[in-house]
Amino acid sequence: MTILIVGGSGFLGSELIRQARRAGHTTVGTYTTEPGNTSPTAWCHLDLRDVEGLDAVMADVNPGVVINASSGRADWAITAQGPLQLGIVAAKHGTRMVHVSTDAVFSGAGRVHYDESCLPDPVTPYGAAKAAAETGVLAVHPKAVVARTSLIIGHGRSVHERLVHRLAVGTFDGALFTDDIRCPVHVSDLAAALLELASSGAAGIYHLAGPDALSRHELGVLIAQRDGLDASCLPAGLRADSTAPGALDVRLDSRATQRQLRTTLRGARQFLGPAAAPPSWRSAQPD
Repeated sequence: MTILIVGGSGFLGSELIRQARRAGHTTVGTYTTEPGNTSPTAWCHLDLRDVEGLDAVMADVNPGVVINASSGRADWAITAQGPLQLGIVAAKHGTRMVHVSTDAVFSGAGRVHYDESCLPDPVTPYGAAKAAAETGVLAVHPKAVVARTSLIIGHGRSVHERLVHRLAVGTFDGALFTDDIRCPVHVSDLAAALLELASSGAAGIYHLAGPDALSRHELGVLIAQRDGLDASCLPAGLRADSTAPGALDVRLDSRATQRQLRTTLRGARQFLGPAAAPPSWRSAQPD
């Protein structure tokens, strides 16, 4: 099967490329500025704002599935409108689509546990853009998968791990919030689950997060302990007392999705612990 990974030069995209190639798939990764450091079958430049370019790439690659792992942050044209255009083009070409979304579509106000049936109520521009993308993708491509995830950790390369290192050695001024709760997931587990969904007949909304609910500070302590850093040097704070916008307690309930997967979504206490084991994943057979 040929897999087109949009955002292949990013953290998650790179892991998707590695696993897809290892499973024997022809893999094409896209980039906006420069190719990443992984080795897909081919790289191609793609700007999600360029509708004609999208159509040309889809026609040239002719993938069996496209996975959108791109991140445009709060840029509405990239994060909200781009996936909509990608969905339109994918549906036109009869291509399966998996769109990666986020727990930032939820506010944490009035509830903390969110399953796949919960309606988005974002409180940040980024969350609003991702929520709009979800609605748009499923409207134009009803057979697509929207996969919401949480804080992505792994191999020391995530933004969260790099921040912990900078805070621990005093090269960054900031704090890790103790009232901001999420359900971190390991990038290897997430990529494996996305590829499993891509190779299945799944459609609709799925939650791909770990089972452990941790504050950003608790997560930082686990990262510091794993990496031999002094966790007592990590400054703590409250998001409620800060000017940084964002939801407080948002816990993705991934149990319904996990029951459908072979891939195990490990909790942060497991994959950051001393006895962390590699993810269990058996590659799906190509179509």
